[in-house]
Amino acid sequence: MMFNKVEICGVNTSKLPVMKEKEKKELLLRIKNGENGCREKFIEGNLRLVLSVIKRFNNRGADVDDLFQVGCIGLMKSIDNFDLSLNLRFSTYAVPMIIGEIRRYLRDDNSIRVSRSIRDIAYRALQVRDRLVNQDNKEPTISQIAKELELPREDVVLALDAIQNPVSLFQPIYHDGGDEIYVMDQIRDTKNSDDSWIENIAIKEGLKKLKDREKVILNMRFFDGKTQMEVADEIGISQAQVSRVEKNALKHIKKYI
Repeated sequence: MMFNKVEICGVNTSKLPVMKEKEKKELLLRIKNGENGCREKFIEGNLRLVLSVIKRFNNRGADVDDLFQVGCIGLMKSIDNFDLSLNLRFSTYAVPMIIGEIRRYLRDDNSIRVSRSIRDIAYRALQVRDRLVNQDNKEPTISQIAKELELPREDVVLALDAIQNPVSLFQPIYHDGGDEIYVMDQIRDTKNSDDSWIENIAIKEGLKKLKDREKVILNMRFFDGKTQMEVADEIGISQAQVSRVEKNALKHIKKYI
């Protein structure tokens, strides 16, 4: 792929304008108000964004002119769907949209063919996903998408997996002169959430309130993975006593969670 070429789709990339964030917001507001000419000016001012994104696909063997055109479609969709009321940079919203458009194009053009029926389910799922994101301002679950499509959840998962291309979490996808945006920046961390962090603190505080024997038994049971019988043999009490101490300790900790 010739990414060092100056002219792409008749556009001289060396002369593309750079639009400041303040100017973007002003133009977006004028576009929403229906002012003629603002849309074309805004698109031209963000073609560098499209160019920056398509450079990340230089190992796919696709024609750069085709990717640029597809990326521009993603840019235009971003303009149509961007919500000015959200405290969000346009590039932060547009980059995933442009990437999604390019990836859909590459899936259609992929030499590894996926059956038409599975591909149709996947594309319908992606359309539903985009609609629900715009509607609720949050990422929908697979179950929600499956419900909208009136299909089993397993069918939706299978279809989406079939059209996925592996990508590194640390792959940079956009750089505007400041910090780079990586793939991992677009993925929500459901494991290390604020809720789990607070819950871990609560558990630690609860453990501090336990008696020494309770601490020992819980540590052996849940951190060392020993059975109640093994714990009983090691500390010299009956299994029934271990069970009773364990239950009381867990009941005590629950007060702090």
